Amino acid sequence: MKLFRYGSAGNERPGLLDARGVRRDLSGVVGDLTPHTLSPDALARLARLDPSRLPEVDPAERLGPCIGQIGNVIAIGLNYADHAAEAGLPLPQQPIVFSKHTGAVSGPNDDVWLPPGAQKLDWEVELAVVIGQPAWHVPLSDALRVVAGYCLANDVSERAHQIEMEGQWIKGKSYPTHCPLGPWLVTADDIPDPQAVELWLDVNGQPCQRGSTRTMIFGVAHIVSYLSRFMRLAPGDVILTGTPPGVGMGQRPPRFLQVGDVITLGSPVLGEQRQRVVAAPVPAQASGPR
Repeated sequence: MKLFRYGSAGNERPGLLDARGVRRDLSGVVGDLTPHTLSPDALARLARLDPSRLPEVDPAERLGPCIGQIGNVIAIGLNYADHAAEAGLPLPQQPIVFSKHTGAVSGPNDDVWLPPGAQKLDWEVELAVVIGQPAWHVPLSDALRVVAGYCLANDVSERAHQIEMEGQWIKGKSYPTHCPLGPWLVTADDIPDPQAVELWLDVNGQPCQRGSTRTMIFGVAHIVSYLSRFMRLAPGDVILTGTPPGVGMGQRPPRFLQVGDVITLGSPVLGEQRQRVVAAPVPAQASGPR
């Protein structure tokens, strides 16, 4: 089952993609796609609906992030063996964990903002995991049972803010529009093996990233179980699981995004995104880091 949210930012409504690819409105059934609608019982009720009885959604409508009211965005760094090789770094012995601010979440086709003075804006296509049930000290064997579904993510990263400034990576990962999610929330029953998902990303039509979750160092089940040892995962939490090779920082010479660039990314099972890079609309009184 593929679920989505549509409408203007902050006023999204829920939808369902039927077997013919027609977008259907779910707002007469549920108010929104939020942590409250991610439980197995809630998703089973949606799966039993007859989509042909639901109103159609105009395909011209904006798509929003495929899940609303996200509690946490947690991410895993350097999680693909071929990406680690590209970066010239040793394989991590444990997952590298960092966060993105939820204010970075945006729709799959919304513009990506270039922060004032930013010179190293980068791209990262990723498989995102959406938690559907509370998870705390979950055994590896049960970890996938707490997953409601999966979606496509672009972990947009300002590398100078991430790496060259003191402090945590979160600074380079959390600018508004730097976490596009969607188009669809693909329920877990439609992706029985999250370690068999192909991913790709192009910039201005030129291939940059081509990879598969098969080359993850730590698989989805391992990541969910591992994180649940340190925090109580909740429905609606989103986990970004790392990126395959081909990021801008790994190019020779490095290549970073500029205003006017167009990023397209996708997966055969997760759908596609398209973003244009624009200058961030910063208030006149705002100032940069000191």
